[in-house]
Amino acid sequence: MEVKTSLLDNMIGVGDMVLLEPLSEDSFIDNLKNRFDHNEIYTYIGSVVISMNPYRSLPIYTPDKVEEYRNRNFYELSPHIYALADEAYRSLRDQDKDQCILITGESGAGKTEASKLVMSYVAAVCGRGQEVNKVKEQLLQSNPVLEAFGNAKTVRNDNSSRFGKYMDIEFDFKGDPLGGVISNYLLEKSRVVKQPRGERNFHIFYQLLSGASDDTLKKLKLHRDFSKYNYLSLDSAAVNGLDDAANFRTVRNAMQIVGFMEDEVQSVMELVAAVLKLGNIEFKPESRCNGTDESRIKDKNDLKEMCELLGIEQSVLERAFSYRTVEAKLEKVSTTLNVSQAYYARDALAKNLYSRLFSWLVTRINESIKAQAKTRHKVMGVLDIYGFEIFEDNSFEQFIINYCNEKLQQIFIELTLREEQEEYIREDIEWTNIEYFNNAIICDLIENNQNGILAMLDEECLRPGTVTDETFLDKLNTICAEHQHFESRLSKNSKFLTDHSLPHNCFRIQHYAGKVLYRAEGFVDKNNDLLYRDLSQAMYKANQSLIKQLFPEGNPAKVNLKRPPTAGFQFKASVGTLMRNLQTKNPNYIRCIKPNDKKASHIFTESLVRHQVRYLGLMENVRVRRAGYAFRQPYEPCLERYKMLCKRTWPHWRGPTREGVEVLMSGLPVPTEEFSYGRSKIFIRNPRTLFFLEERRRQCLQDLATLIQKIYRGWKCRTHFLLLKKSQIVVAAWYRRYAQQKKYQKIKSATTVVQSYTRGWQARKLLRELKYQKRCEEAVTTIAAYWHGTQARRELRRLKEEARRKHAVAVIWAYWQGLKIRREYRKFFRANAGKKIYDFTVQRIMQKYFLGLKRTLPSMSPIDKNWPARPYLFLDGVHTELRRIFHLWRCKKYRSRFTEEKKVVYEEKLEASEIFKDKKTLYPSSVSQPFRGDYLEISKNPKYQKLNSAMEEKVLLADVVNKINRANGKGTPRIFLLTKKRFILADQKTGQLKASVPLPDVTSVSVSTQSDGFFALKLKEGSVSAVKGDFLLSSEHLIETITQLHRIGAAAGDKEQLKVDISDEFVVQFKHDKVCVKFIPGSPKNGNGVSCKRKNNRLLEVSVPLTA
Repeated sequence: MEVKTSLLDNMIGVGDMVLLEPLSEDSFIDNLKNRFDHNEIYTYIGSVVISMNPYRSLPIYTPDKVEEYRNRNFYELSPHIYALADEAYRSLRDQDKDQCILITGESGAGKTEASKLVMSYVAAVCGRGQEVNKVKEQLLQSNPVLEAFGNAKTVRNDNSSRFGKYMDIEFDFKGDPLGGVISNYLLEKSRVVKQPRGERNFHIFYQLLSGASDDTLKKLKLHRDFSKYNYLSLDSAAVNGLDDAANFRTVRNAMQIVGFMEDEVQSVMELVAAVLKLGNIEFKPESRCNGTDESRIKDKNDLKEMCELLGIEQSVLERAFSYRTVEAKLEKVSTTLNVSQAYYARDALAKNLYSRLFSWLVTRINESIKAQAKTRHKVMGVLDIYGFEIFEDNSFEQFIINYCNEKLQQIFIELTLREEQEEYIREDIEWTNIEYFNNAIICDLIENNQNGILAMLDEECLRPGTVTDETFLDKLNTICAEHQHFESRLSKNSKFLTDHSLPHNCFRIQHYAGKVLYRAEGFVDKNNDLLYRDLSQAMYKANQSLIKQLFPEGNPAKVNLKRPPTAGFQFKASVGTLMRNLQTKNPNYIRCIKPNDKKASHIFTESLVRHQVRYLGLMENVRVRRAGYAFRQPYEPCLERYKMLCKRTWPHWRGPTREGVEVLMSGLPVPTEEFSYGRSKIFIRNPRTLFFLEERRRQCLQDLATLIQKIYRGWKCRTHFLLLKKSQIVVAAWYRRYAQQKKYQKIKSATTVVQSYTRGWQARKLLRELKYQKRCEEAVTTIAAYWHGTQARRELRRLKEEARRKHAVAVIWAYWQGLKIRREYRKFFRANAGKKIYDFTVQRIMQKYFLGLKRTLPSMSPIDKNWPARPYLFLDGVHTELRRIFHLWRCKKYRSRFTEEKKVVYEEKLEASEIFKDKKTLYPSSVSQPFRGDYLEISKNPKYQKLNSAMEEKVLLADVVNKINRANGKGTPRIFLLTKKRFILADQKTGQLKASVPLPDVTSVSVSTQSDGFFALKLKEGSVSAVKGDFLLSSEHLIETITQLHRIGAAAGDKEQLKVDISDEFVVQFKHDKVCVKFIPGSPKNGNGVSCKRKNNRLLEVSVPLTA
């Protein structure tokens, strides 16, 4: 069920100023401030929307908000710009009424953002489709292009529109957009050549210099530096929150989407660059021989580059800046221009060039977005035009802008009254005339064709003779002196003669929004908007086709001696066309107000808002709206909202809604003159009546809420009781079930116990029988075993006795045989036969020993430590000596197979063993790694070709080491080269030589006992190499490096052998300071790497990880 809502629900302050009670300017301002403080920036005056600029992003423009306001009644939700946009769109789509949305307000009030929100809402709620989406995208993307070329940063607004824009969006019968037409009014082209302090030129100049690529700027002959261009203001070149580079990319993308060709975009950028170059052209005075003054260009470089961009001959444009040709019938008169006239011509050309480019852009966009179908279209117009302006110094531009606002105020009052009158007639309500201030008299003062200010200004511009701003002001003082809204110090009206607030060169007009003082200086020149014909013709001679389109009057074949229309005349005609266009459409108004001049959020400046409320005529708008009936509402929502105030209409009314409202109102204590019944609406005269209805409704809602609470509580208690009753039944059932389950478990448990005891008794009985049977079987087995044992022992004793007897017989027989042999052979032996037998026995044993050793000799590998066991004790010394001799022999045989290179490698390894074995933890891991020497392949690597060519001796070692910096303990990669005479350090990247030290200057090397690669080369004191101190290095091949240094020192007989100091703490000389290098075991948190840190000026601490 859809929930009905209303503007009056949850209202902060008063959402519709028509309902404000009491109505005064103070209460009006207080209501705006109250809503602004609560982030309610929109307020209604009937169907008019007041929009306060919050100067920050609010979460009220999301897609969900769009859906919330879609197809809803205007007063159904809280005030929002979407409500007005939806009302206008539905009126256009459903009722076939052309609409216009008029957005007014001063600079910085948020007019441009309001127009974007309206267009984005319409684009979101209208139809879908590829072609429709393309049209919507083109309409939306036209905004960034026009903002870049027509908006600028001012003291009041960072994105101020410096032109008026009216866009007609055309729709088909379904409400889908078909295209659009844009009209522009009075571009502030004077900003091109001069900007007030604190303001900028148009955005496109800064966007081009910031966002274009370097190649693009080079083609356009531009530089990124803003200070190089005279037309760009420097004090506000950078704006907070404004990204010119990103906006330039957005503009380029938007131009592509709208339909600009690439060559057209290039031509536009060339024209923008030409304007910047034009501002840098400067002139110097020269005197001719006839005494006349003329001007010459100081530096022609900018002129040359500008001519190259536009394709114009430099001499043609240079002459146009120096001479002016005046044509009268068949005569031509050429006069020279002095410096001031030349500068005027330059600025006039820049202004015309930019303004005509802007007009061409609008025309080109219209060609892309115009509707293609020829059928009748529905139209929604959106007018975004400057608001009423009152500055300290007001000139011709402010006069024209305020004239336009006077016309808009006039049509606003007329259309508002007409809308009220039409609704009263439509609803059959009696219409009463409303008294209001009609500003037609002010419009007539300005636009009257005979005595109007614009007519007199045109007359002054066109008449021959000397024409100045003073003659124009004299004419005004003569003709307008008696007008009640014109004031001048020099007029015939004596009451202003002593008014010192009115300077002599100014006049004052009392507009509907207040009095405005205008300075007459510049009115004539700005109205003339004169561009010398020589410049137009020079522009037409350009090779670029776009320039020819912008200056058609420069065509020599179409010379027109008639003066072009003045700026005032053109603007008056444009405003007249705009007013006629607006009068054919149903108006919708958005009044924009800025809360403060600081462009800051949460600040409400009451005096500033009061000033805007006055000149926007908002109080008068409320009074016009309240002159008849302050509030009106259709019968159905009225009955739906207030039906609870009458028993006959509550809760449902079955008859027609009007009769229901009549019954409702008749039952309330409200005087009949306070309301009237229309055809479809009820009209309430006084807001107090509406507030009375709202108060009664609030009380009824409270009573209804109490009744609903009572019924709900009763229902809740009954429901709770029934739930308790049902729960009690369930609990009882569950308990009974539980009790029966427990009883069953007890019976089951008792049965199980009885069964277990019975089964146990039966099992024990069977067990006893089985045990008895088993004991009987075991007894028989034991008796048999004992019997068999006795029999076996008896047999064993018999066999042993028999064996002893046989052995005794054999021994006796052996001794007997020996005795017989000795007796038989005794006669053959001499006295020394025992020694010979001994020697023979020993010889036989040695022969047997050597033959056995021959068969069991170990392998020929020198590392094989196997050796046969000693067979006899007396051979112990021989056995050991033979083992030593055999090892030496096989080592000799092994060495005989070595090449010379391999011998050197083993000699190096042997020397490394003598130096480091059992002294440094790193040594065992280096034994299996061969010494390569050249790790960089310096002779093959082209990167080190220059370094290799500089070496005179053979390189014995080439490696990358880290040179340790004493300041921070960090290492710098260096190439380490070692020859027989010196070692060299070079830069790893460039190969540049850093140090070359003769080896005789190296006295000792210091290393630690741990597994790090640090070593210190200590130099001889007083040597040339020792000027910068010792070298502290780190290498992954430390063992090889130190071994090579030691071998070279040992081979050189003319110097002392290099001393290798192995200690965990040693001193290194750095220039004039001695630093202690201390090695400590590292903790697990330091990781697996060696780290060197400086502890103080005298200590470097090296943390070495513990090895497994």
